[in-house]
Order: sequence, then structure tokens, then C-alpha cells
Amino acid sequence: MKVAIIRFPGTNCEFDTEYAFNKLGAKTEIIWHEQKKIKADLVVLPGGFSYGDYLRCAAIAKLAPAMQGVFEHAKKGGYILGICNGFQILLESGLLKGAMKHNEKLSFISKNQDLKVVSNQNVFLRNFQKGDIVNLPIAHGEGNYYAKENILKELEDKDLITLKYQQNPNGSLCDIAGICDENKKIFGLMPHPERACDSVLGNEVGLKMLEGFM
Repeated sequence: MKVAIIRFPGTNCEFDTEYAFNKLGAKTEIIWHEQKKIKADLVVLPGGFSYGDYLRCAAIAKLAPAMQGVFEHAKKGGYILGICNGFQILLESGLLKGAMKHNEKLSFISKNQDLKVVSNQNVFLRNFQKGDIVNLPIAHGEGNYYAKENILKELEDKDLITLKYQQNPNGSLCDIAGICDENKKIFGLMPHPERACDSVLGNEVGLKMLEGFM
């Protein structure tokens, strides 16, 4: 499996993501933000602070040349995963529904969080049972998921919410930590599975998540 990882100026999780997928036997490539053509089975938008999060998070990244390749990949039905800042980019670009606001208490949060698997009817979480509780780290200042009531209802009705916080740290509506699109090909989440992929860290649950794409 070929995994393309997009690097924007300010990205800081590309090597963690590369390490995780290499452990799973994937062929990985880090793509600079100016490259328009992308050939891969899975495109990953990793965490960080793309373009310094100027204006607002992901507002500039969505206009990067590499996003042309991401949009083309989406049109072809390819898999896309956005982690933290990558999730923000997917929302800002319209590939996923909703928006991200500043955390409720306006503070940057960096700590482990318990998450509930809401749906396993997708490749990302197919290695889990519905209702499983997993623990992953978060690290964000703008992870407060927001959507209008009709969008929230659509997410619930169509089984598009993948993960929910057990103890909501940022004010996200409906405790949402991760969602996917209607085709269940595009996934976004604020927690960092790539930071929970090695026994030396005491947690490999993230590896089990990413393995779903393999």
C-alpha cells in the first residue's frame, strides 16, 4: 500500500506518521505542499500548524497546490485521513462537514483522552468493536467541533461519527472527536493515532487504527 503524507510549512507530525505506516509495511512518501500530483492509495494530512495557522487554522493550507491533488484523489474515491491540523484542513476545504473553533476555555490542551468508538462500519475502525474505549493523545488549541443542527443530525443518522470524547476537553458539540464522509473514504479526527504506535510509549492502539487502511 502506498501512503502519501502532505507536508505544509509548519507541519510537525509527518515523520511520526511516516514511522507508523512504515511499521505496518506501507510504502510511504512525504509530499511537499507545492506538488500538485499525488499517486497513492491513502493520502494523509498530518498534524501541526500549517502556514503557522495564520488567519485561522487551515485557512491558507486549503489553498496549497498539493490540495489540488487531494481533491483529485477524493474525486477518484481514494482514502484520505486528516489528523488534528489535517482534520481542520478537511473541514476548511469542505471535504468534511462542519467547522473547528477555539477550545472552549481558549487554552491549548495536550494530554491523553479516552475515546469511544461510535462506529466501526468503516476501514479506519474496523479492527475495533462499537463501544470500545481507546486512549489517544490530543494536542490542539482549536479542536472545538461545530456544525449546524441539521448537519449534526445527518452525521448521527448516517453513522458518520467515528469517535467521541468520554470527557469532552474542548467543547466539541456532541462530544465529537472524529467523523467521516458519506462514502466512508475521508476521515478526520483531532486525537493523534500516530503518537500511539509503539510499545516504548506504552500505547499501540493508534497502530491498530491505522492498520485498518492496510
